[in-house]
Amino acid sequence: MGRPEKISLKEAASLIKDGDLVAFSGFTIWRRPVALCYELVRQGRKNLHLFEVQGGFHSDMLVGAGCVKIWEGSWMGQEILGKVGENLSRKQCAGEILTEDFSHGHAVARIVAGSLGLPFFPTALAMGTDILNPKYDMLGNAGLRDGSNPKIPRKKYDVMKDPFYDMGELLLMPAVNPNWALIYAPYVGTEGTVRVLAQSYNDMDVIKASDKVIVICEEIVPDEYLRREPERNIASGYEIDYIVECPWAAHPTGSQYFYDTDAEFLRNFNKVRTQEEFDKWAEQWIFSCDSHMDYLKKLGVERLESLRAGVLGYSRRVKRGKR
Repeated sequence: MGRPEKISLKEAASLIKDGDLVAFSGFTIWRRPVALCYELVRQGRKNLHLFEVQGGFHSDMLVGAGCVKIWEGSWMGQEILGKVGENLSRKQCAGEILTEDFSHGHAVARIVAGSLGLPFFPTALAMGTDILNPKYDMLGNAGLRDGSNPKIPRKKYDVMKDPFYDMGELLLMPAVNPNWALIYAPYVGTEGTVRVLAQSYNDMDVIKASDKVIVICEEIVPDEYLRREPERNIASGYEIDYIVECPWAAHPTGSQYFYDTDAEFLRNFNKVRTQEEFDKWAEQWIFSCDSHMDYLKKLGVERLESLRAGVLGYSRRVKRGKR
């Protein structure tokens, strides 16, 4: 494999096809590839299958826009800013989307198995809970575990007895291997080395588990610079297929040491409770913007500068509340 190809935001979104299985970088309100998700909405992507250890604004927005057919994960929300994905909840209750529920540990086990090239991962987590109740095997109940889709396992899980130490029953959680990993990182090297500036969450496993990887970044820098401190990097160029340079690509989620989470933006998004309200929101922030630069212009320099991190790694201009 050669060095990854540098492409535009629109080109990156065009690579993802209707029905593809997609996973993401980040955690709740940090380092989400939002600009790329906005472009998927603009291009009218449909029937996406999302797998996430934990969802957030980016995926709830895709659900609201009608881009998603299946969502699998352990949780969706924005930490203290909104503990429920409003669009996912609404569409799940209306029967407009299939959701498959796992514990946090189950979801991690599935993506780790995929990253290791294994068919499953053994665990004893959350045994005895309704997550494992056949009544709530939503993909199975919908007839989607018939083997026709290679990205959907034939069982939600299986159980086996420990053959080595007689420790009882274990769950076998099937691997997940997404068609695409959509990753946000502050820096990517010219040869594809990926660096994050804080916690890496499960990004490394998502990258390794996926068939193809797109990394969207604040800045492309010389690979030689990143290799001076290899312990700070999470992936090499051999693991990356495409890179997109796109400043403020994670907004309204944050990018540690670059900019804070835009809490006001997310709180306003969480007030959207109906499809009509979402459609108005999407017209304002997605469809009325022909490009990511239009989106940044609409946000305005003053707002963006208020979020920009200083030498301490965070913005001192953001009001964080008081007792």
